[in-house]
Amino acid sequence: MIYTYLLSIGLLISSVAFSWAQSQPYFPPAHSWETRSPDELGLNSALLQKAVDFAEANEYEGERDLKVAILKGFAREPFHEIKGPTKDRGGPAGVVLKDGYIVARWGDVERVDMTFSVTKSYLSTMAGLAVDAGMIESVDDSVAQYIWDGSFQGEHNSKITWDHLLTQSSDWSGSLFGISDWADRPPREGGIDDWKYRDLYEPGTNFEYNDVRVNLLAYSLLQVWRRPLPMVLKEKIMDPIGASSTWRWYGYDNSFVNVDGIMMQSVSGGGHSGGGVFINTLDHARFGLLFLRRGLWNGQRLISESWIDQATTPSAANESYGYMWWLNRGNRTWEGVPSSIYYASGFGGNFIVVDQERDLVIVTRWLNPPQMGEMVKLVLDSVE
Repeated sequence: MIYTYLLSIGLLISSVAFSWAQSQPYFPPAHSWETRSPDELGLNSALLQKAVDFAEANEYEGERDLKVAILKGFAREPFHEIKGPTKDRGGPAGVVLKDGYIVARWGDVERVDMTFSVTKSYLSTMAGLAVDAGMIESVDDSVAQYIWDGSFQGEHNSKITWDHLLTQSSDWSGSLFGISDWADRPPREGGIDDWKYRDLYEPGTNFEYNDVRVNLLAYSLLQVWRRPLPMVLKEKIMDPIGASSTWRWYGYDNSFVNVDGIMMQSVSGGGHSGGGVFINTLDHARFGLLFLRRGLWNGQRLISESWIDQATTPSAANESYGYMWWLNRGNRTWEGVPSSIYYASGFGGNFIVVDQERDLVIVTRWLNPPQMGEMVKLVLDSVE
């Protein structure tokens, strides 16, 4: 009788432990990732396959030689040149995660490729880590309180806060690593003199996508961390989430600066002059899953929830943009896709899409950008 009682207790404990394990969110260990069938996790396999077929059929139309694609894509910028490394791209690739598990994949998901402005979402995370650590007391502090080398001097530039840099609303005026702010994505109207001598917007009031100012954020964070940002990213984020050792983050050939007597490269926040994050699809997916899990990875807090909330809140100057994450609202709304979705986006159809409500992450490489909204909608349609 005692034996029967103990056996029953043992079975009960085993059952409770199994139920507890089943209820815990899945985090892929390093070097492996469990695949589940879509039907097992409540997705329609046929509809999800339709989304995969769509992604494979709608490849980005630009050259696979990305040096050529970059020079063509930004040909109207005066004095534009390649200043950092580039790499020929692969074909369409991607992955869909549901509840942390891989439910769809296509293409070469382990191939390392440029990712262009998806880099910005990694960069803003470096600012978040600095805020979480108290190295930056508040995003509303003027950057000049931290960076005193003249980069933020003058009546206009001295008003710029970390929030303004993160939301691309600073209208910082100057030159960094040989590129003037006005030469990066200039207006369609006017010429060089008009762009040089324009009236400046009050910081925080006007959104303008501008890589020089993004690179200024990277430079400023380098001064705060006093360590190369790729080292910070590796230690604080990529190693803990089990990312591969193949990703790299580059700056420009002339973006080395002296920090504490050591020459360190200030990295770029995009790739339209070369550089930025070079990474494979699965590592992108781990980064997206970290945000889906609101900064928690397998019981370890890597990013504060408060930072993720800040990063994905519409900014005053652009309701479609947070802290270098795009939001599905305003003039960037994908039709038929919920406004709760947010994403990282880069030239050539590189995306990391996070859907908290459905526990989904979608990563695409080299998908024709105008088709991305349809791609996301097809994936959502597969959720039953």
